[in-house]
Amino acid sequence: MLAFLAVLAILAGLTVLVWSADRFVEGAAATARHFRMPPLLIGMLVVGFGTSAPEMVVSAFAAIQGSPGIALGNAYGSNIANIGLILGVTALIRPIAVQPQVLRQELPFLALITILAAWLLRDGMLSRFDAVVLLAVFGGLMTWSIRQSMNSNWTEDEVGLESDPMSIRQAAFWLTAGLVLLVGSSRLLVWGAVEIARLLGINDLLIGLTVVAVGTSLPELASSVMAARRGEDDIALGNILGSNLFNTLVVVGLAGVIHPLEAGPEVLLRDIPVMAAMTGSLFLFGYGFRGPGRLNQTKGSILLASYVLYTLFLIWTAIRTAG
Repeated sequence: MLAFLAVLAILAGLTVLVWSADRFVEGAAATARHFRMPPLLIGMLVVGFGTSAPEMVVSAFAAIQGSPGIALGNAYGSNIANIGLILGVTALIRPIAVQPQVLRQELPFLALITILAAWLLRDGMLSRFDAVVLLAVFGGLMTWSIRQSMNSNWTEDEVGLESDPMSIRQAAFWLTAGLVLLVGSSRLLVWGAVEIARLLGINDLLIGLTVVAVGTSLPELASSVMAARRGEDDIALGNILGSNLFNTLVVVGLAGVIHPLEAGPEVLLRDIPVMAAMTGSLFLFGYGFRGPGRLNQTKGSILLASYVLYTLFLIWTAIRTAG
């Protein structure tokens, strides 16, 4: 009976997830234009952080229940899935333009934050002080990013305000309703997936890195794909960058404040290096040698293949350990 309910939850969650993602992205893009905010900023702040709400909820409850494997695995596994799986699939569907600002500012910040996360976990433990450091860095970074973006001069043509048929009230409604449905449907989907995984006897860290990480990343996947299909490349890419920043700083930071997190050697030796390598690949793939950078289908295939190999390695490791 429990297995049947879990499968039903997965199917229902996936259906609502796809529909709500379309509404959410449309509302986010319209809101950005009405407030003359650059699409990259709205992608990072509203879409990126909003779709990371499932990761925050899952990791917080995992910390409360004393499951550091799920708390850390969920955050870092989601970061790996965001770049390898989500950007990979999105680029396969439609190439994504990479603005020079991303290579100069957002990606270097993300790389430095990844290094900071590794340094704080060097002793195999994320203390409450370490967690507060992560949250403080997030606060400072967001303050700086908002000031930089809002000081930029954006014309009506650049934000597409004149051509936007959606009113600010409609945009705000779909932005809010879409986000609530995204989070709710993703939680339903994750619950079903976790129940099935536990019935199969999969351990906490593997659940966090694979089932929970992919499940809580589904809002990002749905939002990025819909944004790319609508031609909102900055929202699609900003969604991933903002989500990874939020996961590394806030999701892990909040969980660490609730309960200090113990990190096994595999986190430092396997998961963080893979996360760093995925982040570094965006510098190479996003750089345009003969014009603006683009994540095309070839680069998307490489990202997706890398994620598949990483996941297969996790499964092989779990089987070998269990054996």
